[in-house]
Amino acid sequence: MSKSAKQTFSKEQYLHWFELMMLVRRFEEKAAQLYGQQKIKGFCHLYIGQEAIVAGMASAITKDDAVITAYRDHGHALAQGISADAVMAELYGKATGCTKGKGGSMHMFSKEHNFYGGHGIVGGQIPLGAGIALAEQYRGTKNVSLTFMGDGAVRQGALHETFNMAMLWKLPVVFICENNEYAMGTSVERTTNMPDIYRIGSAYDMPSFQVDGMTPEAVHEAIYKACEHARAGNGPTFLEIKTYRYRGHSMSDPATYRSKDEVNAYKEKDPIETTRKKILDKKFATEAELDAIEERIVGVVEASVTFSENSPYPDPSELFTEVYVENDYPYIRD
Repeated sequence: MSKSAKQTFSKEQYLHWFELMMLVRRFEEKAAQLYGQQKIKGFCHLYIGQEAIVAGMASAITKDDAVITAYRDHGHALAQGISADAVMAELYGKATGCTKGKGGSMHMFSKEHNFYGGHGIVGGQIPLGAGIALAEQYRGTKNVSLTFMGDGAVRQGALHETFNMAMLWKLPVVFICENNEYAMGTSVERTTNMPDIYRIGSAYDMPSFQVDGMTPEAVHEAIYKACEHARAGNGPTFLEIKTYRYRGHSMSDPATYRSKDEVNAYKEKDPIETTRKKILDKKFATEAELDAIEERIVGVVEASVTFSENSPYPDPSELFTEVYVENDYPYIRD
C-alpha cells in the first residue's frame, strides 16, 4: 500500500524495509558464492549497496504499478514479491525459475507481479517503460510505470526520444536513474559535462530531482510524489537516485578502478546499518529481534538454494514456447 510522502513512518514500515533490504543483501551474497562455485553461470550483476532504492520503491507504489529495469534486476524482482525460490531457480536456469529458466540473471519477468524485466540491452528498457505507461493511459487506469536505468544508459539516444514523447503525451511514467557512479568501469565524470544527471530532464520541462539513494525514507518520498503526479494526469518525472554498488559491475569485474577508501566511505552510509540504527534508536525492536529477522532471512535464502538444486532444467521443447504472444487481448483485433 502506498503511503503519504509527508507521514512519519511507522515501526512496521521500518521493520519491513529492514527485512526486505536484508533479503536482497543476503540473497546477493549467496549468489556471489554460488557463482564462484560455478552453480550459477553466465552474467551476474549484484545489487549489494543499492538495496534502499527497491525498499523505498516497494512501500511507495501499488501492487498494480509496473516495474521495468536493466540487467541488475535481482533486487527489483524480490521487491516486487517474486519469491527467493523463483529468483534463485532462474539464476540456476531451472524450469521453476520466474522466467522458466530461459532468462537467467539478466532477464527476469513475472506478469503476475507486474515485473517486466530485466533487459540486457543498455537503455533498451527505457522506451519499453514508456510503452507500458502508454498502455495504462489507453486503458484509463491510474497505474504508473516505474522505469529504472543505470547512469550509463542515460547516454543512449533512446532516452531522449522517450523523454520527448512521454512529456508530449503526458504518460504516467516515473523514470529512475540509479546513479551508482560507474557505467561498468567508467565514472560519470569521464562521460559527461553534466554530472548532475537529473538536469537532463529540464530540456523537456520534465520535473526532475536528485534523491539520496542510501535511505529508504528519501526514496519512498520521492517515488510516492512522482507517482501521485503521474496518477493525476500530469505526466512523467525523472529521478536521479544517488547510490553506490559495493561490488564490481559484474562478477567478472575486480573493480580495480576504485580505491578502497572510496568504497569504505560509502559503506559508512550503508542503508541496512543506518536503518538498523534508526530502529534501535526508536526502540522499534531490540538487537536480538533484528538478529532473529536476519537469521530467518538467511534460512529463506538457503532454502531457495535447496529448491533450485532439486528443480529440473527446462524441457527442450520449451525452446519453442512463448516466442510470440497469443492474441488474447479484447482490444486487439485480427
